[in-house]
Amino acid sequence: MKILNLYAGIGGNRKLWGDKHEIVAVEKNKDIAAVYKHFFPKDKVIVADAHQYLLDHYKEFDFIWSSPPCPTHSAIRRCGVHKGQYVAVYPDMVLYAEIIFLKHFAKCSWIVENVKSYYNPLIKPFEVERHYFWSSFIITKAKLNDDRLHSDITGGKTVYGFSLKSFALANKRKILRNLVNPELGLHIFNCAFGEKQGTLK
Repeated sequence: MKILNLYAGIGGNRKLWGDKHEIVAVEKNKDIAAVYKHFFPKDKVIVADAHQYLLDHYKEFDFIWSSPPCPTHSAIRRCGVHKGQYVAVYPDMVLYAEIIFLKHFAKCSWIVENVKSYYNPLIKPFEVERHYFWSSFIITKAKLNDDRLHSDITGGKTVYGFSLKSFALANKRKILRNLVNPELGLHIFNCAFGEKQGTLK
């Protein structure tokens, strides 16, 4: 299959998808994109605006995963504003633009992932662990191995088998905290296609 992985980061969601698919990863930050390429050398990695890339190329894929930026939607942001740690900002509606676009125009299987928001979601999602998912298929609940303590992650930690110690990157802690559990990525993939690409522990 041909798969599009948007806002790819370093590839937590993609880790257990295997190597038999043609995967295109889009990441705007060239340094983060280089780390993704290190972990997944067989994937085609494109440094570009994922939102625009989706618009231009959505017809070319069998499966699309999109994880638009989440900070403006998170409960942590809202709490931080009330504590004086952050300034208040508008929620980034790119999230809902992509959901609506894919729902009405994409003929492939697709998913949009984000954090659970501080407000009631404008379009009803599936909920799995700490994530909201909007998709073209049913997503079932899952019991996944996740022994990380999100609040304890530092830039020097190894998270889901990813270590950034040898890379010259800014804000390693944020990159590692943003990782999707690879087992969750695999579960979503299996929900989309009704087949086992690997084994959940």
